[in-house]
Amino acid sequence: MNRPIFLIGYMGSGKSSLGRQLAHEMQRDFIDLDKYIETRFHATVKQIFAERGEEGFRLIERNIIHEVAEFQNVIVACGGGTPCYYDNMDFMLTHGLTVYLNVSPEVLALRLALPGSRNKRPLIADKSDEELLDFVREGLCKRLPYYTRAKIDFNATHLIDKAETIQTARQLVQVIAEHEK
Repeated sequence: MNRPIFLIGYMGSGKSSLGRQLAHEMQRDFIDLDKYIETRFHATVKQIFAERGEEGFRLIERNIIHEVAEFQNVIVACGGGTPCYYDNMDFMLTHGLTVYLNVSPEVLALRLALPGSRNKRPLIADKSDEELLDFVREGLCKRLPYYTRAKIDFNATHLIDKAETIQTARQLVQVIAEHEK
């Protein structure tokens, strides 16, 4: 299977950290979609949102998904909202393998509350722990109808440290191999 593998899930689900390790294990290139967009547009996602609004960013994101879907042997860590706009989920389902990194709201909130994590995510920077959990529950509830359409639903709860990430990536390699038989 040379087609792209699209990792989807809520922020903090491990798309980037697990994606990098998965790419290493499968000897594929890794693409963090947000970083790819930032490189192409010479601006941060936050700056693009400020200049073009969410609609402008989502259109860029859609176009970039279509671009990276042409690549072979890549792992693509999508933004948390990527599958929820335009025809992105349908497109990813037909042009690659979609993997939903399934993590409970409680674990997501704990990960997002870690030192340094909130600062990288403006939407949650000023939220208390309780507000953060409510925010995650509400956001996840809205996005689940998209996430659960993925071909593989993978429990990504155990990404505590590097060793766990390696082990989890190896488990995901096996799940992908079984799926592709």
